[in-house]
Amino acid sequence: MPLLEIQNLIVEFQTASGPFRAVDGVSLSIDQREVLAIVGESGSGKSVSMLAVMGLLPWSAKVSADRMTFAGRNLLSLSVADRRRMVGKDMAMIFQEPMASLNPCFTVGFQIEEVLKVHLGLDRKARRARAIELLKLVGIPQPEDRLGHFPHQMSGGQCQRVMIAIALACNPKLLIADEPTTALDVTIQKQILDLLMRLQAEHGMALIMITHNMGVVAETADRVIVQYKGRKMEEADVLSLFENPKSDYTRALLSALPENATGDRLPTISDFMTDGGFRGAAQ
Repeated sequence: MPLLEIQNLIVEFQTASGPFRAVDGVSLSIDQREVLAIVGESGSGKSVSMLAVMGLLPWSAKVSADRMTFAGRNLLSLSVADRRRMVGKDMAMIFQEPMASLNPCFTVGFQIEEVLKVHLGLDRKARRARAIELLKLVGIPQPEDRLGHFPHQMSGGQCQRVMIAIALACNPKLLIADEPTTALDVTIQKQILDLLMRLQAEHGMALIMITHNMGVVAETADRVIVQYKGRKMEEADVLSLFENPKSDYTRALLSALPENATGDRLPTISDFMTDGGFRGAAQ
């Protein structure tokens, strides 16, 4: 049985002009120790799909699915209390903007220890020791001193490492990384990706990597799902996707890579569209 299994996920938001379907019938699964990449341009429903899994969408969002299970438990029928006990402990998420995801009013140490207190019930001494251990794990120097720092006193890369430390605090079975290298310079991007892959291997987690960067996909993933306008266009193992993409949209994404350019002009996604859209969608 997959660790996470979703069948026909639909997410709708109410707008002034009526309901808007942000995710339209997406199905996916992931096993333990597997790395799954979800790729697509901005607005394709990647983040919304995973926020639905985490139960972090606003109450106004309408979420439905034929099946949504995690570790054999039906996520659609979980009570709010049960979901809160699961999120942050068994499944965790690293959000897009590290500087915006951390609370500026609390120290880094407080925000790490809060997870340990809520989910593991550790006392103050044990929480501090574990927080120091986590900061060491993600490569932050002088962790004892950093515990007392506020997010604005740290760089973007350090804040991203703190977010990873918070996500890993309870040794989750599933880690969702939403654009984990956004807004970081190239050197720090490489360090963060290497850190995530090392920790994933060491802890045996399932890892879902949300990205629009095909280079990240090639470097990290076992399998890939390609999304466009809320629909799944293609799913394949990473080698097959790069060597023999099936959908026009996947070919458009790959052709937009500079190394795949032919002639003087880099192809655009619109070059691959027919009648204003793309043919088909693999569910």
